[in-house]
Amino acid sequence: MPVYRWRLAPDGYATRRQLRALGLRPGGQDVAAQLERPRRRRGPLVAYLYRVDLALPVRPMTPARRAALAKANAARRLCPACRRDAGYVIPAALGTCVPCADPGPNGPVGSTS
Repeated sequence: MPVYRWRLAPDGYATRRQLRALGLRPGGQDVAAQLERPRRRRGPLVAYLYRVDLALPVRPMTPARRAALAKANAARRLCPACRRDAGYVIPAALGTCVPCADPGPNGPVGSTS
């Protein structure tokens, strides 16, 4: 596999993010090359490159996919402790909404007990 230094890759290669900006996806192709950016005291940063000419267009968003994505995002906002929609994505580090994770002296805000 060819290895290029940072910002010195030839035309015709792109990272996943660059492909996405062009409205493309790798489409099952293997990694064609990689970029390496040297760092001090650590190993190099590595970015995988794909061939642009073999990339496929991004699949269009269908109504069913849009509904499934909305349902998944709604589940990420539902607090498992108080079962309410927090209005934001529940932080994985907390596992619950902020009021349930850090209750005040009178108990969690909005509790019915």
